[in-house]
Amino acid sequence: MASPISFQPKQVDPKLELQRRLEAAPLEHAESLLVAFDLLEEAHSQGLLDLLHGAIGSQNAILGKVAEYAKQPETTQAVRNLLVLGKLLASIDPEALKPAPQQERTPSLWQIFKSMRKEDARRGLARVTSLLAALGRVRD
Repeated sequence: MASPISFQPKQVDPKLELQRRLEAAPLEHAESLLVAFDLLEEAHSQGLLDLLHGAIGSQNAILGKVAEYAKQPETTQAVRNLLVLGKLLASIDPEALKPAPQQERTPSLWQIFKSMRKEDARRGLARVTSLLAALGRVRD
């Protein structure tokens, strides 16, 4: 009968393994580190790091302003309008937005009027008209 093989796993110290990986990192990732240093230097020269430092330092004030603006009814209406517009844009067939081939002659007013008599065109005109009416109701 076969005898079992004894297996003793190597004892690995996680701290020593991390130290080894940290010492090997500059050699293994030299190009990436140089690009990261260049990026950090550019962010510093453009003032981006100062901006981020200030934003983190005034986090409570910024979040307070965002919360104040978010609870206004106009913000809620704007978000709802953006969602409706997104849905509307998603429902448009991309093929319909491709430019038509160049015609030899510009369509006459009668041809344009005939195309406006189609049901889809009337539906689009109704939406544009209701949008213009809603914009007209807004007072500054």
